Amino acid sequence: MPVDHYENFPVASLLLPKRLRRPIEAIYRFARGADDIADEGNAGNAERLQALAEYRDELERIACGARPATPAFKELADVIAEWHLPLQLFHDLLDAFAQDVVKLRYADYAELLDYCRRSANPVGRLLVHLVDRASPENLRCSDCICTALQLINFWQDIAIDWQKGRVYLPQTDLLHFQIDEAQIDEQRWSSEWAGLLDLQIDRTQALMQEGIPLVRQLPGRMGWEIRLTIQGGLRILEKIRDVRGNVFRQRPVLSRADWLRMGSRALFM
Repeated sequence: MPVDHYENFPVASLLLPKRLRRPIEAIYRFARGADDIADEGNAGNAERLQALAEYRDELERIACGARPATPAFKELADVIAEWHLPLQLFHDLLDAFAQDVVKLRYADYAELLDYCRRSANPVGRLLVHLVDRASPENLRCSDCICTALQLINFWQDIAIDWQKGRVYLPQTDLLHFQIDEAQIDEQRWSSEWAGLLDLQIDRTQALMQEGIPLVRQLPGRMGWEIRLTIQGGLRILEKIRDVRGNVFRQRPVLSRADWLRMGSRALFM
């Protein structure tokens, strides 16, 4: 489903209109670079936060009309100016990445959604701005899709995130299903675990369905890009449900047959 390793970008980049590739690549480089700072390598928390603060300084230079210090941000500044992109969306992404450095647990579903509001939704909103379709309803639908994609990545990567010390499953849900974190550590499936994942799948599917009207508002190839992105996410959820939430045994991924299924389903959205 993801492009490279930043999960909130469209799945089928060859479908993107040629004129949008430059701005989307600039946005992607920004998000990927900041995500890597927060998530990759062996740097300490203070070093990661300082590097993200330097990203924030570059955004402030752009806001003030000053020329950024680095080539990547010079390109981003040109894209922001040419396409009239809201700078706050880039700040939101940085806030989420900084949070990833220091916050490893989420008390409840509402707290997790607030994280997704900053970690995922800005990407969709930027894409909607790029195609000049940023109505309140379109932005709301975009938020639903992007939050769903972020949640799908969490449920897909429970075991991977555990190795990083992170648990995105809401603590209130773990308590409700009487699951402690030792079960994640031991990669131990149970009927309670299946119930926990069914709850997350149901919530995530509902969010994705709520966002589907957006595909009929986006022009041409971008509309097809988002159709395939949505179908990719929904197919991953089906695979998680098929194994009753046992993502420990095998991380759900898309196969060639899945792509054919997704393409067929996309035709009827």
